[in-house]
Amino acid sequence: MMKRTLISALALVACFIGIQAQTQVIAHRGFWKTEGSAQNSITALEKAAEAEVYGSEFDVLMTSDGTIVVNHDHAIEGMVIAETPYKKLKKLKIKNGEKLPTLKSYLKKGKKLDIQLILEAKPLPTKEMEDQAIATIVKMVKKMGLEKQVEYISFSLNMCEQLAKLTPESEIAYLNGDIAPAELKKKGINGIDYHYNVILNKHPEWVKEAHQQGMKVNVWTVNKEDMMKKLIDMKVDYITTDQPLEAKKLTE
Repeated sequence: MMKRTLISALALVACFIGIQAQTQVIAHRGFWKTEGSAQNSITALEKAAEAEVYGSEFDVLMTSDGTIVVNHDHAIEGMVIAETPYKKLKKLKIKNGEKLPTLKSYLKKGKKLDIQLILEAKPLPTKEMEDQAIATIVKMVKKMGLEKQVEYISFSLNMCEQLAKLTPESEIAYLNGDIAPAELKKKGINGIDYHYNVILNKHPEWVKEAHQQGMKVNVWTVNKEDMMKKLIDMKVDYITTDQPLEAKKLTE
């Protein structure tokens, strides 16, 4: 994966000479605002890779019998995913006609593409379910040899802490926007991925604090050009957006 190797090398050089690497673009739920695509579809992942952005973000949930599926909403066609066995979900279609993807099928496709896979672990009803989901996800990622290609984000502090225990070498970012970077670093969490309002209006100082802690800063979901420019000027590491092509033009 030449592009990822080059990005990593450039980031390392930037670290040694004391400059901030260029802001990178992450396609929110893949590149879905294009023909034949849909949010969290495998097509959206392929389209994001074709757009040559840094990463493609996607959401995962666990079924009642322990299968990890790729979907944003907690329910699909009236069925709550965490309360439903996979056999009742496996034939369901998403908006572009694809079958509801499993994490395994998504990762198999991602392994063939030159793009980072930004896995959002959605909160689950109980800590036990969250712990089981994280253990299952990490085991699958390691078995498929994707430890360097998969990065993790979650609104669940517990899930982030479990990730820090099971795969401490991975990129792990907390999403909820209510904890300062230094406090997260103490928990083994090495990134923040906060809503643009948190970074632009509430705690702009957290960008510098995170970088001083050796942490990465991602900001979601940024679709307006003026906000993108402000965040690029603030030297955030990543912008997650539904407009990946427009964002990419601003960062080149």
